[in-house]
Amino acid sequence: MAGIPLFPKAIPFLFFIALFQVSFATSKRTGLSMRLIRTDSLYPGNFTGAERIKRLIQLSEARAHYLDSDLSPNKSADLDNVHLPIGRVPETYLYVVEIKIGSQLHPVKLLMDTGSGLIWTQCKPCVKCFRQKVPIYDSRASTSYHKLPCTHELCQGDNRRYRCYHNKCLYNIRYGVDSRSNSPRTRGIASFESFQFPVDNVQTRIIEDMIFGCSFDNQNFDFSNGQVSGILGLSLAPDALASQLARKGIILNRFSYCLVPFDDELVRPSVLRFGDDIPQPVGNLQTTEFLVNAGHYHYHMELLDISVGWHRLGFQLQPDIFRVRQDGTGGCLIDSGFLISTIDQNTTGRNAYKEVMAVFKAYYDSRNFQRMGKVIESLNLCYRSKPGFQDYLTMTLHFNGADYHIDGKYMHYFSEEGYFCVALNPSSKTILGSWQQQNMRIIYNMNVGGLQWVTETCANANNLSFSVSLFLHLILPEGLNSVPAIRDEKWCYKCGLKFLEPPPSKSSGLSMRLNPRGPKQSPLCPGNLIQIKEINFFSFLISLTHTFGDDIII
Repeated sequence: MAGIPLFPKAIPFLFFIALFQVSFATSKRTGLSMRLIRTDSLYPGNFTGAERIKRLIQLSEARAHYLDSDLSPNKSADLDNVHLPIGRVPETYLYVVEIKIGSQLHPVKLLMDTGSGLIWTQCKPCVKCFRQKVPIYDSRASTSYHKLPCTHELCQGDNRRYRCYHNKCLYNIRYGVDSRSNSPRTRGIASFESFQFPVDNVQTRIIEDMIFGCSFDNQNFDFSNGQVSGILGLSLAPDALASQLARKGIILNRFSYCLVPFDDELVRPSVLRFGDDIPQPVGNLQTTEFLVNAGHYHYHMELLDISVGWHRLGFQLQPDIFRVRQDGTGGCLIDSGFLISTIDQNTTGRNAYKEVMAVFKAYYDSRNFQRMGKVIESLNLCYRSKPGFQDYLTMTLHFNGADYHIDGKYMHYFSEEGYFCVALNPSSKTILGSWQQQNMRIIYNMNVGGLQWVTETCANANNLSFSVSLFLHLILPEGLNSVPAIRDEKWCYKCGLKFLEPPPSKSSGLSMRLNPRGPKQSPLCPGNLIQIKEINFFSFLISLTHTFGDDIII
């Protein structure tokens, strides 16, 4: 491929333009980014795709039952019966993040959950702990650890989240919808600890006095693969991660992710971003307000109507059809802990789920698709695939002030066994799950009090920060003399005085992105050089980024 000449006379001009447009990490940052690891990659290798989907759907169903009880006006206020939907295995939550905590920088893997608040990890000494591969965190070994005082606002008053007992703020969280003795639960001490978050591929940032749960009694969890240490709460609760970071002034009160499609063969990572690390959306950004439900911290939205393909079902003629009912059922929310989206089947006067599925059925029946039996749990409408067929039905959720359009590819589950199913489940409420969030930039923006989204190619968007050291090596001759050949098994990215040869991969417009491709750090990023978030030449005309893989191969 032809190279891009770097003319020596242009170097001062390029350098000036770059410095003019660069945001330096040495200034005060208001953003963080963390990699999201797919938990289905933690499954045993002998599980088929259908078996994985089946387990995730079963756990999502249990989570839906929990949400009904959690939103019920008759729910007990007893803090010893806080019901959360973890199920018996970690796959409920789909994604984990890796951070380090304490003065010893102890690594923990936490399940991302937008439906819960408290951040917690297992702690020594354990009364009972489930197996985890990394050593269990020991608060006694950390000089930055201290307990939350009983005088803290989260431990007293009507809005308390914890209970004071013997001068300790305690929590007792039961995961499930009943109080059976075999339900998973965690007990521990609400505490403060320092957290180390990644800023980019090289830099990290330590934030002190983060509220978290030190869980010493964790019963009936079936985290058999040992890959999980606890939970990363991302709800609207005051002890959730984004809420805490915003109060500390670390971030603007918003976070975002863009989920790489589940069928991505490279299993490229998604990235959880906070504050200014959220990229500027490109395209028609949609926004709908969150509905405030006193005492609850889920992300509810006002759903007005649903369209399947070009057929609008007309639910907006009954304004209350998707609202939360007195018994806690109903409503519409977004939840990262769900895989397959659900449609309310108990709507007043009309069965919304049944009507939506009837449109899908009529469409595929009219095209002579062969109906299959119940080939996968809870997916009620499945057909034998036809080679070359691409016109799969789309669906649009019409919210107050915004439309959420779901591509046909993400409205269906496509099996390797030659069939496909409409990816919707019946439930007592409408929930937008992660399957229908693929290739969508989702922004939980508390600054505007709502959810924002825009379609995006997530595999291309999930890069971390680009370093100025690479820029200096590319444009300064003295820097290039020390640059070795940059290679991995598949690509070779060559640097020289005159040419920069990109790998043989089609770029998106004039934008090229460098994404990390493995555990090794870039040799071109010495610690004494300034790090930057973005380099942009000629006001969007040239950018030194090019997407060709999931990780930086420099």
